[in-house]
Order: sequence, then structure tokens, then C-alpha cells
Amino acid sequence: MSKDYYNILGVDKSASQDEIKTAFRKKAHEHHPDKGGDAEKFKELNEANQVLGNPDKRKQYDQFGSAYQNGQAGGAGGYGAGYGGFQGGGQGFDFEDLGEMFGGFGDIFGFGGNSSRGGSRKQSRGRDLEMKINLEFLEAAFGLEKEISFSKNVTCNHCKGNGAEPGAKVDTCTTCHGSGQVSRIQRTILGNIQTQSPCQSCSGEGKIYSKKCTKCEGSGVSHEHVSFKVKIPAGINNGESIRLSGQGEAGEKGAPAGDLFLRVSVKDHKKFIREGYDIRTEETISIKQAILGDKISVDTIHGEFNLKIPEGTQSGTVFKLKEKGVTKLNNRGIGDQYIRVVVEIPKGLNKKKAQLLAELDI
Repeated sequence: MSKDYYNILGVDKSASQDEIKTAFRKKAHEHHPDKGGDAEKFKELNEANQVLGNPDKRKQYDQFGSAYQNGQAGGAGGYGAGYGGFQGGGQGFDFEDLGEMFGGFGDIFGFGGNSSRGGSRKQSRGRDLEMKINLEFLEAAFGLEKEISFSKNVTCNHCKGNGAEPGAKVDTCTTCHGSGQVSRIQRTILGNIQTQSPCQSCSGEGKIYSKKCTKCEGSGVSHEHVSFKVKIPAGINNGESIRLSGQGEAGEKGAPAGDLFLRVSVKDHKKFIREGYDIRTEETISIKQAILGDKISVDTIHGEFNLKIPEGTQSGTVFKLKEKGVTKLNNRGIGDQYIRVVVEIPKGLNKKKAQLLAELDI
């Protein structure tokens, strides 16, 4: 009987590969035998993931159903019995996923994880940070240098990030003998397997300090207020972000710092409207100016400019001022300004003016 792998994983047929992977991880956590789950359900989940997690197999399954596997599953025995085989090319268990979920498979079969055999635990990179930065309209258009202030984890200046009190004695951990890892036997659906995990005595460092840093208590980082200047590039727009590499929170025990992302918020201008790198404005002219033509002074972000109004200009006409807009990012040129003129129709004319206008017969 054909199995509904989509129903087993609890996803729609239109689910993306990432959604399928996420669904498998969630249900595998729930049904893993070591966590009191159903071993048969876990095997069924893995079978569904082997098929739907592989784009080629998924395509065949969508066309023929699970019956397409008949005659080609060919379990190779050993570990593969009943699981479709631990085959290459991503057709069997995803050891990296299982290693992340259950702590051990990745170390056993050499698929990475948070530690490597024979070496101490790799410290975590610092967190990325995001903060909002408010800019005036013209500040965003022309750029500037702006000072920002906030609090974050920084490398401890007392221990220089190593977590030990200056002058403290440093010994090799007697529990893991400096490897940073300890071995243990883990019961799995495949039987008892020896796994490795970070040493709890030294937190995976392989070293023991006679005295932890009195300022950071051994973490290597301290929470402090920082201030520095940031160069805001000309042409930055509302909603865009600036990435400052290494300006996020400090990593543990000398690990690399994260990044800082500045999310830009630009205040509206009472006169100028920005569209990309172009500026749009509106000017009002009289009937006389529209009929006879004139020169008017208009505002641009670069200062005042004299605009020639040709005779016979109609209301709604748009004039283009080349390179009077916003400087494009990375100095790729300058936008333009577009000025829409509106002809003002006078109200409440006295008899004399009304008679003169009537005599013009226009």
C-alpha cells in the first residue's frame, strides 16, 4: 500500500525543501526512542525524509507514489536493514541533522558538529546585533558621520578574553586530559554507540584555571556601553541596512565578534519626495506666467535654481532638472529632480478684471 510521506511529515505537497527538513527535525525530536518516542514512527519519519528530502526521489514519488521504490530499495544489510540503507549521496540518514538533534551521530561518523575529535570545543562566534538609526532627509541624501551609542558584550579588558584572572595557574583538565571531550555510551535505535561530547569539567576547553577572571567570571566578555562614529554613505534610503563587520557582540574566549546591522529610518521632507535617487516637487504658477512664460526660482536639495517656464505652459507639465537629485550609492552618479507645475486659477475677480479677461477672448 502506498504511503503518504507528506502526511507523515505533516507538510503540504507544495512545501519547500527547507520546510520539509524543518518538519522532519521537529517530529524526529518528538518520536526519537531515546526520548521515549515510538521507534517504528521514527523509522517511518526517516523513510519519508529520505524520499521527500531528495529532489530527484521526491519527483519520482510525486509521479508514482511510494511504489516507485519497489525493486530498488535493496537494503544492504547491517545498519541499513529496515531503514533503506546508509547509502551515499544523501539517500540515507542525514548524520549532520541527527548529530545536531541528538548529540553524537555527527561525532561518531565524522560529520563535524560543535567539536572535533582530539581537540577542544570551538567557542561560539558573538551574536549579531541590529539597531535602528534615524536620519533626516538631507542626511540620507548627502551622507554624514554619525555617532552611535549602545550597550553590548565586549571582550573583557581585565583578562583579555581568556577568562582567567591575570597570573592565575592554568592546568590541563584531568577529566578529558586536555582533549575538551569525554566519551560515553549512547543507546540508539541502532544499538549502543560510543559518542563524544564536550567535557563538563572544563566546558570543552581542555584547560582548568586556578582562578577565574574577577571581572567577567570566566566568560571572557563583559557588558559595557560603547560609542563610536559611523560613516553613513550618501544615497542611503529608508529601510536599507548598513553592516558593520565585527561590531556586534564579542565571542566567547577570543572567538570572532558578530556583526552590527544598522537599519536606516529616513524622516519625510515637507517639500521633497524621493523616488529612488530622483526627487519630485511641485510648484504653483499664475495664469499670466503660464501664458506669457517666466523664470521662477525653485528649491532643490542642492540649493535654489532658476527654472524657465515657456509661454503656453499647461498645468501638470513636468520639468526635469538633470543631476539635481540624490547621489547614488558607491558614486554611481546623481539622480534628477522632476518639477510638476500647477497653474493657479484665480477666484473672486472684480468686474474690471473679469471684463479684461473676457476681452482677451482666450
